[in-house]
Amino acid sequence: MFRTLSLASLLALGSFAAQAQQPLPIPRNLAATYAAGTRAESGLPGPKYWQNTADYTIKVNFNPATRLLKGTVDIAYQNNSPDSLRQLVFKLYPNIYQKGAPRDTRFAAADLTDGVQIEQLTINGQATDESVRRIDATNMTVSVPKAIGPKQTAQVTVAYSYTLNKGSHQRTGEVEPGADFVAYFFPRIAVYDDIDGWNRIPYTGSAELYNDFCNFKADITVPKDFVVWATGTLTNAPQVLQKKYAQRLQDAEKKDDVITIISAAEAKRKNITTNNAQNTWHFEAQDVVDFVFATSDHYAWQASSLVVDPAIKRRTRVDAAYNPKHKDFEEVVHFARRTVEAMSYTFPKWPFPYSHETVFDGLDQMEYPMMVNDNPTKTREDAITLTDHEIFHTMFPFYMGINETKYGWMDEGWATIGEWIISPLIDPKLVDEYGVMPYARFAHTEQDMPIVTLTTQQSGTPFYLNSYPKPGLGYLYVKDMLGDELFTKALHTYIRNWHGKHPMPYDFFNSMNAGAGQNMNWFWQRWFFDLGYPDLAIQTVTKQATGYQVTVAAKGTKPVPVDLTVTFTDGTTTKLHRSVAAWQSGNTSVTLDISTTKTAKRIVLGSTYVPDSFPKDNVWEGR
Repeated sequence: MFRTLSLASLLALGSFAAQAQQPLPIPRNLAATYAAGTRAESGLPGPKYWQNTADYTIKVNFNPATRLLKGTVDIAYQNNSPDSLRQLVFKLYPNIYQKGAPRDTRFAAADLTDGVQIEQLTINGQATDESVRRIDATNMTVSVPKAIGPKQTAQVTVAYSYTLNKGSHQRTGEVEPGADFVAYFFPRIAVYDDIDGWNRIPYTGSAELYNDFCNFKADITVPKDFVVWATGTLTNAPQVLQKKYAQRLQDAEKKDDVITIISAAEAKRKNITTNNAQNTWHFEAQDVVDFVFATSDHYAWQASSLVVDPAIKRRTRVDAAYNPKHKDFEEVVHFARRTVEAMSYTFPKWPFPYSHETVFDGLDQMEYPMMVNDNPTKTREDAITLTDHEIFHTMFPFYMGINETKYGWMDEGWATIGEWIISPLIDPKLVDEYGVMPYARFAHTEQDMPIVTLTTQQSGTPFYLNSYPKPGLGYLYVKDMLGDELFTKALHTYIRNWHGKHPMPYDFFNSMNAGAGQNMNWFWQRWFFDLGYPDLAIQTVTKQATGYQVTVAAKGTKPVPVDLTVTFTDGTTTKLHRSVAAWQSGNTSVTLDISTTKTAKRIVLGSTYVPDSFPKDNVWEGR
């Protein structure tokens, strides 16, 4: 119930409401996509939307003892753009370890290398030499002998090698002797899109990645006793695993039970793989934005599967591959299974889109298509929140093709709300409030920038706030405001519009508005674009014949939910809640009525997911 307003106040609010429905401010380069017809203000891809793709055939030999990776990649690159491409830009992500390359963190001198060695590169059968190749750290630009026209496909072959880092682990590298997580290990053609053309932003370590949706066939050759886990489906298990282990893997694909594919004792005895000096593991993946693999000669392996799409009975297998000495990993397969289940049936309530999800015991906290590189944790709670956060990234950015390099909030914010929602489903005693208090502390300081600020323009605290808690809270507040059913409809509209494509921020905002059937620009503007801080206060508490009337003032400009917890003199409590819609009209106070015959002893304003930069005025004590 709102306080009665004067005519002047009503006129002012009417003016604000009209202003609130104005279009969101949009940079002119992004607005140009509407004029070009590649995107639309409806939230849908435009009639002229396009994106490029490729088929990758990768053949590599990896020696864990020397960490040398050597191989070839054949790329059938399809130019779906309306432009003739006179050059190809490649990403050489391992060159973050190249001597002299720019990076966001300090690497040990021993881990610096000469980078990726390009031994041969041909385009449409014509060899190139160094005169047409320019390598600038993680970018390589190659002039093509003949322009690649619209709707044409170029055949590219690259022979290359590099040495995987032993230390200075940055999402990839040796985990320990006999265990490696190998990411970003092949030259790939960069994204060419309708916004920036070629993605020439260098990979420097903190901002994450942006790649096209492609198909992969990969042959990974490693020495005997080394098991390989990777993106995609292992198609030749009987040729690389001893019969009983291949059978266990096959069983895990069909059963809800957790199956031990390799026990700790078996891992120690080895004799897991077939008796060849080298084994080649073949994986295939379709329509994914990356391909990674991991390998070990002493890891245990647990697996299970569950139905993620009951309409067609499709199952997803979940794996945990880990060093048996890390006891915290013994439950990870259960946490992973519960996360995949929750994502499929609870939030975002979308069938888990891939055939498997493997959590590998590594040295990082990083996600990849169908793979997670997670470090051991000190507590069970940390293992739960880390597992579900990283697996949630399956939807954002991978299923949605988000440009993480520029728009980190479009994926990390979703993983944050996913973590908040799913962690208590795994352990009801767990209250996951990751990032809420840091945001309250730093809001509207020099460290706090608008969420829509490009990720490439941020580091440290600003990057953290804008990528994780702030967007996570924004999504949570919209969910609360719309209710679960309508929010799910809006979110599914966004997913249907843009999965397998490359959405920009306005594609998200517009899709959500369309799916919800209402213009939420007032909230998007205030939470994602504007400066400000969250600060509510109990302004007055008035005793009435029917109970109490509590007026809550918004001292800050960030709209947050209103939560009151009332404790009565008899020890009982009651709670009142208003969503952020309470502030939609631009009012600076809201009045809540507490109907009761009891005497209030204490009223507290706030809750777990409502940050407050100045909370001292959030408590009223009765007399």
